[in-house]
Amino acid sequence: MVTAATSGRRSLLSSPSRLDLVQNRLFEVAEDLSWRLEAWAILANHYHFVARSPDDPETLRRLVAKVHMTTAKELNALDGTPGRKVWFQFWDTRITFEKSYLARLAYVHANPVKHGLVSKATEYPWCSAAWFVESAPPSLVETLRRIKTDRVKVLDDF
Repeated sequence: MVTAATSGRRSLLSSPSRLDLVQNRLFEVAEDLSWRLEAWAILANHYHFVARSPDDPETLRRLVAKVHMTTAKELNALDGTPGRKVWFQFWDTRITFEKSYLARLAYVHANPVKHGLVSKATEYPWCSAAWFVESAPPSLVETLRRIKTDRVKVLDDF
């Protein structure tokens, strides 16, 4: 699981086109490096994702660096602020237990609700919740609905 924040926790992704930009780059780079995204939520000043690694999990740093580098350049071009620091840093957690994995999937899917952006996570276009409900087995969807995420320890004070 990865969490990343904008520099100064500024709301630099405060429009649909900017959220699309980060989401599209995340999808492209993850595919290029053979990471399989399983959950994501992209908000105005941070994002989370859960992904399965390829044979070489060391490519995670390259994945995040490329997403951050390309999106920073594009966002700075949009704002006429070349060289501005867009991203602060990222934090990653290797998930090794099934309960922890399921709790983090549920947490990421519910993140837009946690931050008060929507009442149902499936209504937020920059989150995997709707995709998950449509594509996952119904039993897994129901399992995640029952998981309480208030005890999941994720850096998310944005």
